[in-house]
Amino acid sequence: MPQLNTTVWPTVIMSMLLALFLLMQLKTLNTRYHPPASPKLTNTKPHNNPWEHKWTKIYSLHSLPPQS
Repeated sequence: MPQLNTTVWPTVIMSMLLALFLLMQLKTLNTRYHPPASPKLTNTKPHNNPWEHKWTKIYSLHSLPPQS
């Protein structure tokens, strides 16, 4: 049974890595990136909530006097 000749493997591996590197470089050169997003100025209207102008009291059960 003949032995496998592995003397050309480093050359094949290095040329494959070089080709992959060049392909990735070409892909990134042709890629169009979007410009960075700028903040959008929006005019917000104040909401009229009825509880903002009223005084309300929240009763806790522990603060109430004991009922008989």
